[in-house]
Amino acid sequence: MPVKYDKHRYNRRNRIEIVFGRLKDWRWGATRYERCPTVFFSALALAATVRFWL
Repeated sequence: MPVKYDKHRYNRRNRIEIVFGRLKDWRWGATRYERCPTVFFSALALAATVRFWL
């Protein structure tokens, strides 16, 4: 017998997991630029812009 589930909640949960997975792809920015806050936030803004644009 198939298990009943809420499709809307499943889709939302899946999207959140995908977002966290994509943020982990940008982990190099946190480790490389964490010494200087200005450079770190610049790299973070660049990553967010690229993700939004694509």
